[in-house]
Amino acid sequence: MAETDQGGAFVEFDRVQKSYDGENLVVKDLNLSLPKGEFLTMLGPSGSGKTTCLMMLAGFETATNGDIRLDGRPINNIPPHKRGIGMVFQNYALFPHMTIAENLSFPLEVRNMPKAEREAKVKHVLEMVQMGAFGGRRPSQLSGGQQQRIALARALVFEAELVLMDEPLGALDKQLRETMQFEIKRIADELGITVVYVTHDQTEALTMSDRVAVFEDGRIQQLAPPDELYESPQNSFVAQFIGENNTLEGTVKEIKNGIALVQLDGGGLIDCKPVNVTKAGERTRVSIRPERVEFDKSRLSAEAHTLKAEVLEFIYMGDIFRTRLRVAGQDDFVIKSRNAPDQVRLEPGSEIEIGWMAEDCRALDA
Repeated sequence: MAETDQGGAFVEFDRVQKSYDGENLVVKDLNLSLPKGEFLTMLGPSGSGKTTCLMMLAGFETATNGDIRLDGRPINNIPPHKRGIGMVFQNYALFPHMTIAENLSFPLEVRNMPKAEREAKVKHVLEMVQMGAFGGRRPSQLSGGQQQRIALARALVFEAELVLMDEPLGALDKQLRETMQFEIKRIADELGITVVYVTHDQTEALTMSDRVAVFEDGRIQQLAPPDELYESPQNSFVAQFIGENNTLEGTVKEIKNGIALVQLDGGGLIDCKPVNVTKAGERTRVSIRPERVEFDKSRLSAEAHTLKAEVLEFIYMGDIFRTRLRVAGQDDFVIKSRNAPDQVRLEPGSEIEIGWMAEDCRALDA
């Protein structure tokens, strides 16, 4: 976990811009600072600017404007190999003609480290990633997951305080990817290293990070811890991008006592928490998570507004039930309920009423 009581930032982007053609900015006035020991994930769709930011920090791209600082030092003009930053790529980038031990020793050799010290560090880092018996093998003799562990070990072997990871788990199957998420997080926490991690996988970001920066169109749309990002999205893009989400279009009828009453385009009134709407008459897109929708009226307050819904599809998913409804003229409204012994399985074709706590539904920008 990050040392948040530090005076200065360990990694800092100060008004950083990046353009490839001199006209269009792919990164727009980025201001971002990380304390030492933080695990920060840059999350966003393709073309949002997240990987460009990572490449500028690594030194493989140069910033068009602004400063990037590491531990208080400007590093814009320092070449990549002199920044002392560890890097883990999606394609592993291991030398096929070298053994695993030689791959790990290579970054230490170029730093002119004595042989005995190199061997001790390689042995230690192989044990750390639970690959102690594999030093004599070549990369082609390892599975994808084992190669990814070695790529991680290589980034850690010279004891870099900052490690950058660019979609490092993208080539792995789902089960192995989940295992490696916990493994990388555990190692980062144990060593106290600072990690900047790039992914477009929202589950990965929520699982591993201390904070997540959600990128879109070259800007950070929201920067927050995972739970805050999921529970309290600040705009429609973040709400849609993070997790599964139901949205309904409407117009604000009134805002009173911290609750917005919204008239839906498809009919019906609902209660919401006003996030970035301020007055009656404004258009809004309301956001409600599938697991926060209630069809058991006993769990709602007596004055809560409810909507009529038709059950279209019931899907058994093991730990949860996923039910698709027609709500306010939309056929893609989803609710999720836990697979508990007393949980009701809703039948397709049946009519129900749904509602929610006002604070769980957010009135966002249209």
